[in-house]
Order: sequence, then structure tokens, then C-alpha cells
Amino acid sequence: MKCLWIMRCTALATLAALTTCLPLAQSTAARSVQPVSSVPSSRLAHLRRGINASEWFAQVYDKLGYSKEHFQSWTTADDIALIQSMGFDHVRLSVDPEPMVLHHPPDELPAEYIGYLDTAIKMVLDRGLAVVIDLHPNSEFKARLAKDDSFVQELSDFWRALARHYSTWDADRVFFEILNEPEFTDRYRWYGVQSKVAAAIREGAPQHTMIAAGARWSNDDELVFLEPLRDPNVIYNFHFYDPHIFTHQGATWGVYFWHWVKGLDYPSSPESAARVAADVPDAIDRLAVMRYGLDHWDAARVNAEIAQVADWARRRAVPVVCNEFGVYRYYAKPKDREAWIHDVRTALEEHGIGWTMWDYSGSFGVVTKKDGRTVADKSTLWALGLNPKTGK
Repeated sequence: MKCLWIMRCTALATLAALTTCLPLAQSTAARSVQPVSSVPSSRLAHLRRGINASEWFAQVYDKLGYSKEHFQSWTTADDIALIQSMGFDHVRLSVDPEPMVLHHPPDELPAEYIGYLDTAIKMVLDRGLAVVIDLHPNSEFKARLAKDDSFVQELSDFWRALARHYSTWDADRVFFEILNEPEFTDRYRWYGVQSKVAAAIREGAPQHTMIAAGARWSNDDELVFLEPLRDPNVIYNFHFYDPHIFTHQGATWGVYFWHWVKGLDYPSSPESAARVAADVPDAIDRLAVMRYGLDHWDAARVNAEIAQVADWARRRAVPVVCNEFGVYRYYAKPKDREAWIHDVRTALEEHGIGWTMWDYSGSFGVVTKKDGRTVADKSTLWALGLNPKTGK
């Protein structure tokens, strides 16, 4: 009887021990399914200092449109050579998928168009640079993804075909960015869409590294909401334009009242903001300008914002890059634009985050093009830590 009692006590103790350990075991199991990053350091080394090549294969405002003449003249081999000589190590190439799927099934790439894209990518690779193929559709395209499941499948089929086409290209220097600036208000839907598209890309190109983002225009506060995908060969990215009221002052897109804001100082101060606010007609918009001055945006504030992303990546053991940042050049004071770019670039490098400035020759550009001449902006190069004299 005593032996039976001892056996019963032992069994109960064992059960209690197992019950106590169960949450830990479940927690360990849950952690074990999370991917450990498999992105080689050699690939990350190619994404330290980059520039965006805009208005070439996406956002084309050239009267020539998406044509052979445009592709061959908008960005040339001389431009790529200049990019390389300035000290950049990669190009983020914006690619609008719509011209390729407009008159073709999504999984059938038009041979002529893909030939132009091949030529452009080869031009970049031949200079020893890496290239990010950034899928960069317009807002209407992204709006369909946010509500149309069938369209998500079409995008998945397109990406699978595109990834398969480039699957034999240098996996260390060709990267696939799933979608530029998702415009999803539903973060959970975006996670599902991105996961589905990523799986299709992986089917097409088993070895290449993908670049993923958070919802709502790839903002930094959206990335810190995101949990990593179940694919270990992924780099995460965010865009940094904070505060937009400074970086987009004078812009005629985005928030309407930005076009009234001109000459706003950085670092911010109440005095500067008050002067600019006086020219803004609506009271609520004037208040937004005044708050920028009161928020004291400076190098420390920028660093604090970027530190949150760095902490997110460190806790999840995944790599992260910032592949857009910049200042609209036409209404910001050159010295203030230079200071903001310097502070952002410095903060990114302090936290070990590779960067890609927006953009090469557009309205945020590192060069200006006029009358057939391409001129490097020395103050922007200095802000990026590149020697304005040699470009390196």
C-alpha cells in the first residue's frame, strides 16, 4: 500500500513537472519556427551606399513614354559610370510592372520589354555594382492589391515569372524587392499578401535574397509592427523622410498644404516655423508648421527614430536597410537639405544600416541634368560621406 502511494506521488510529481515545463516547451517550439537569417554577409556588403534610379522603368514622365528611345537615353552607361565613380555600391532600379502585364498574361513576360530591362541591369552589373529590382507600381495598382484577392494571385504569378527569369543571374548582386511602399491600411492583410508573393518569388528563384517592407508606404513605424516572414533569405527595409513637412516642403503631391511651405529650417526652431507658418492660409495647417518648430527636429531626434528600427532588427536577428531617404531640392535651403541628409546618413551608419538615397537625377537628386550636361551636387555628396572632389 505504501509502495502504491509512493508510485502515485511520483506520477503526480512527474505530471506537475511536465505541466510546469509545457509553456516553456511551447515557447521554445514557437521560437524555433522563426527563421534565422541566412542572408550572407557578402550580399549585405553590396548594399551599404546606394542610389535610386527613378523615372527610367517606373514613374516615367518623359514624353517618349515606356519606349526603346526612353530606356536608351534616360539613364546611360555614362550615368552608371558616374554613379560608380561617386562611390555608390548599388542601384535600386524602380520597375513598374504594369507595362509588362498590360497586354500579356501576368506569367508571360514580354520578350522585347524584358530585353530592355536586361540591358539596363547588365549595365549596372558590368560596373561592379549590385542592383535591387524594385517593383514600383502606381497607387491604383496597389489599391487593387489591398482589396482584390485575384489580383494578388496575378502579382504572385508575375513575380514568379520575373524571379525565374533572373534566377541564373548573380545572386550576390541581384536582389528582389517585393513591393515599393505598400499602400495598405490593414497591416494584417499586407502581411498575408507579402507572404504569398514572397513564396512565389522563392519558387522562381530559390537562391536570391528578397527585400520586404512594412505596410503604409514602408514607413519606419510600420516596419517595427511587422514580424519576419518565414523565409530566412530576406532583408527588411524602411523609408525615412521624417518629418515630411521639412523633406517635402513645396511639393505638389501628398498632403495638400505642403505646397505652401517653403524655406523651413532644419534643425527646426519655433522662430523659423513661425515665419513660414505666417504664409500658410489655413489655421490647422499653420499649427502643423508650428508644431514642427516645437518638436526640435535635429540629429539626436533623427537618431532616436532610426534607433527604434535598429532595435527591432536586432531583437529579431534580421538584416535591415533604408532604401529611400532624401529632401525635395527646390524649396529647402541647400544648407538645411545638406544637414538633414548628413544626419540621416550618419545615424544609419552608426546603427549598421545600409542606405539608398532617393534619387539620382530627379527632384531629390544627387546630380542635376540640364542642356545635355550632368552635374554632381557637391554638397549632397559631402552629406553622404562621399568626397565631392573625387566622388569617392
